[in-house]
Amino acid sequence: AIEWLFILLAIFLVLTLEAVNTAIECVVDLVTMDYHELAKQAKDIAAFSVMLVSIFALITGLIIFLPHIF
Repeated sequence: AIEWLFILLAIFLVLTLEAVNTAIECVVDLVTMDYHELAKQAKDIAAFSVMLVSIFALITGLIIFLPHIF
């Protein structure tokens, strides 16, 4: 049961952070359609946070599922 809780946590973290990333990108686009270095940084940092939590989800999945496979 605890393993499934970690799997669900990882899944919902990725989905939640992806929604936050999309919201940040929409707000940045709403504020300015012109290229601005700070707008680029905001979008890049939001995308990086999704990548980090995706790596967490991958590692969590490997830790939980690899022992069951081998």
